[in-house]
Amino acid sequence: MTEKVITARFDKPDSHLLSSYVADGGYQALRRALGMEPAEIIEVVKASGLRGRGGAGFPAGVKWSFVPKDVDKPVYLCINADEGEPGTFKDRAIMERDPHALIEGGIIAARAIGAHLAFIYVRGEFREPIRRLNQALAEARQQGFLGRNILDSGFDLEMWVHPGAGAYVCGEETALIESNEGHRGMPRLKPPFPAQVGLFGGPTVVNNVETLANVPHIINRGAEWFAALGCEKNGGTKLFGVSGHVKHPGLYELPMGTSLFEIIFEHCGGIREGHELKAVIPGGSSTPVLKPDEIDVNMDFDSLAKAGSMLGSGAIIVMDETTCIPRVAARLARFYAHESCGQCTPCRQGVPWISRLLERLEAGRGKPGDLDLVLDICDNIQGNTVCPLGDACAMPVRAMIQKFRDEFEQHITQGRCRLGPVPSPWPERSATA
Repeated sequence: MTEKVITARFDKPDSHLLSSYVADGGYQALRRALGMEPAEIIEVVKASGLRGRGGAGFPAGVKWSFVPKDVDKPVYLCINADEGEPGTFKDRAIMERDPHALIEGGIIAARAIGAHLAFIYVRGEFREPIRRLNQALAEARQQGFLGRNILDSGFDLEMWVHPGAGAYVCGEETALIESNEGHRGMPRLKPPFPAQVGLFGGPTVVNNVETLANVPHIINRGAEWFAALGCEKNGGTKLFGVSGHVKHPGLYELPMGTSLFEIIFEHCGGIREGHELKAVIPGGSSTPVLKPDEIDVNMDFDSLAKAGSMLGSGAIIVMDETTCIPRVAARLARFYAHESCGQCTPCRQGVPWISRLLERLEAGRGKPGDLDLVLDICDNIQGNTVCPLGDACAMPVRAMIQKFRDEFEQHITQGRCRLGPVPSPWPERSATA
């Protein structure tokens, strides 16, 4: 049986309360970390193989080590709790069911990088997570885990919840920083990177909720233990949020490197009765789709990259044969067109153009050459924008067209979906740029 790390306390009564957390050994890792040198904490996290759980998979300890020492500006920690990726629901579960794990991990991270002020940037719609976080922060302050001279160590830290306004682009670390400063959430050009010039011009580390919730366990049980839970260069377990046409959708904690086939057909019970697998989005809506003959792949950052997709946030979206892939592509493109901040031309113009073309095609009004035009637009977007939002549209749309092109072409040649006529949810509009 898989050892539970992040979700071990999820089903306990009042798991969100400090009394429950402390009874299970909570804040013991903080006591240990306060007796360690910051560089020692960083080395332990490096050795654990903990990689960022927000999507990029960058090694957490390495990111912490980029913060310069003895700087004359304050150092900040920003916790990315925006969770705007369609299909993703793991960070919300942590904030609701075990917020003190996130807070303790954040305090340890702040100690490691020399930060004395931390912000939890939460998606504004997450009302219950925000309430529970504020309650947990108040409990932590009252018991001396936050504030001045934490546990008589001489280390000071304040941590505050900062609700965002619900923009997908604010999941990108520099857009998050801009929003946290009170500006419009628009990504910054890099370099300089946040570790050198971030929040209010000071060195800043941005870490995902799931990433930091692992840190207390690493400090308590050691880097070797954590690394052994996963696979090479991908330590620990991972939260996989499975949705779509499976018998048992839900949130699953499994070792990094678990087979996608195993997740779908063993843990989730397979495809719903009487249906067959058609496609899987393995890591949230921004990751390229996989066909049934491609799901014998390990769910870790490196294996999925070799398979032509991405682990992303670990949000697995399963689709059976009743799914119209052109409609999925059109819906995703419409979402990304709406969420583009408009800063750079390829994304501002290209993503809405893709959206209009796919809406027209899905509604049965596609024209010869539309698919090649969409692919050409995707090629001109990817790698040519300030942040990855344009790529988040281009990559999945390209993969869907390449792997299910005959289905897209049928919409053009026959003016209808092979699954039968389905009314379009969108009003007719021009597909010209």
